[in-house]
Amino acid sequence: MSLRDVRENREGAGVHRGPEDLRIRPMEHGDVARVAELESEAFTNPWKPRTFRRLLERPGPELWVAELPGAGVVGYFVLWVAHEEGELANLAVAPEHRRRGIGSALLDRVLERARDGGVRSLFLEVRVSNDEAVRLYEGRGFEVIAEREAYYDRPKEDALVMMKNLW
Repeated sequence: MSLRDVRENREGAGVHRGPEDLRIRPMEHGDVARVAELESEAFTNPWKPRTFRRLLERPGPELWVAELPGAGVVGYFVLWVAHEEGELANLAVAPEHRRRGIGSALLDRVLERARDGGVRSLFLEVRVSNDEAVRLYEGRGFEVIAEREAYYDRPKEDALVMMKNLW
């Protein structure tokens, strides 16, 4: 599977595009079991399948998946948009598919959807120890604006609050 070339984004950081055959599409009910599995692999306090099912039935949240032929769903994100603010609630990629540009491609879609939704400022929280995710977000122009002490459980850990102004 070939990776697309690295190109420069507006902030000047390299943007790694996903595999050529990566498809990013809205999440469907049939994706919930796999997404919940990915959630459990990525987070120590994962959302349950019923949470994803309920979100799919509500207007407002955006739930998207990334899929590859032969592998199925390999990543996903959940984006909330409220007026001119957005929150990237979750973004995860299957461990065996990481470092291939899939997270970058998902984040690019998050930014596209947020801009299309009129979002001015996009926020997220990330574990202070999640260096790979922090680098991904910083590479897209997110900045640390605060730290939340003991925000995460299992293990107890601080969160970085990051923000990006979209326009």
